[in-house]
Amino acid sequence: MQAVKQCALGLFLALLSFATLAHPHSFIRLKTGVLVANGQWTGLEMRWTMDEITSADLLYDAGDAKPGEEIWKKLAAEVMANVLGQHYFTEVWHNGQKVKFMNRPLHYGMEREGHQAVLIFALPLAAPQPLSGQTYTFSTFDPTYYVDMSYEHDSDVTLPAELREKCKLRVHTPQPGDDVLDYAQSLDKADAPEESMELGKQFAQTVTLQCQ
Repeated sequence: MQAVKQCALGLFLALLSFATLAHPHSFIRLKTGVLVANGQWTGLEMRWTMDEITSADLLYDAGDAKPGEEIWKKLAAEVMANVLGQHYFTEVWHNGQKVKFMNRPLHYGMEREGHQAVLIFALPLAAPQPLSGQTYTFSTFDPTYYVDMSYEHDSDVTLPAELREKCKLRVHTPQPGDDVLDYAQSLDKADAPEESMELGKQFAQTVTLQCQ
């Protein structure tokens, strides 16, 4: 039984790694909140909801465990280690420069929502960033486009109450050309997209944070 559970978890982790490459075979719906302290941007609070097929592997492993039980902590730690290995699957940009992150999340956990597994964590910026008069962009995506990571609604990205008068968020959803769409659809499970294409990035939604 333990071997079966390890296999199920391994299949899920493969969906969040570069080991398996292809067009989307897994879907993660994102919700993100901007974190601030002392008037500066300090990080992102993220909630990733897995599709039911992907979730089945994790929920099988969790069994009937209740919230807070040790198995949830174990699963969250293993999945989070993979996410950290890919720099949170997230990029933040300011004035043409990448904003760096801390190597570990402020907190993280995993829970069940119906038939779906949900990963929750706080991504901290390496240093607080000024907001007044500044514009930032950020995106969360799988570079290989094996996992489709996206916001279902623009309102799934939120600001804290103290920023809502002076800052605005805008979600841009790209529309790749037919050649990119055809290429992505042509990939099989054993195919790897060319790195130079940055395939996942071409499908990635971009959030703009602009403050007065």
